Amino acid sequence: MSEQETWTTEEFGPSHTGSVGVLLADGTVPPPVHIPTNSGSGGQSVTEWSVYDGGDWGHGPRAAVLRAVCSCGWNGAEHPLDWDEIGDQPLFEAGTRTADLCTRDWDSHAVDVERSATPLPDSVTDLLAQLHAEIEKLSKTSPLAALRAARQLEVTAEDIGYWAAHDARQDATLAQAAAALGLSESETRKLLARFGRWSLYY
Repeated sequence: MSEQETWTTEEFGPSHTGSVGVLLADGTVPPPVHIPTNSGSGGQSVTEWSVYDGGDWGHGPRAAVLRAVCSCGWNGAEHPLDWDEIGDQPLFEAGTRTADLCTRDWDSHAVDVERSATPLPDSVTDLLAQLHAEIEKLSKTSPLAALRAARQLEVTAEDIGYWAAHDARQDATLAQAAAALGLSESETRKLLARFGRWSLYY
């Protein structure tokens, strides 16, 4: 597993995991950089954008472009790195502004994903927001009461979700359900199986 900073949202989770991606001058994506341990055995693979500075040890080839990437396959705009301006500065410092642009691009992508998902009625959205605020306020004066309320919400979600999952399974294909939920097909399959209480491999 390659180590790098990633972004996600609570609702969409691993279906939309973003990070700063790197392109080389020839337009290719570089492989992970292997950084050995001090003992010389083992080590770790890293794909964090800042290691691609063309250095001699523990570094990858020189990055030409940074762009936001997402686990769903989406790629953001390409933001070139000006190495004449960067000079001998560490890339993790000199490239921060460019990496920040990638973060903003992915944030916009996450907003687009949310907008493309099946909309909820305002009445439901407002009730959920009110419940969240009320239970959060309750937790400050009575944590156990807040925990009980959270547990009741969990029970309610399982009850409602059971029939919703079964109906959705009949009314929509996996691809249609995934698009409506803003999730990958793999995560949609897991969600339906969890709420529908059937085997993931059924």
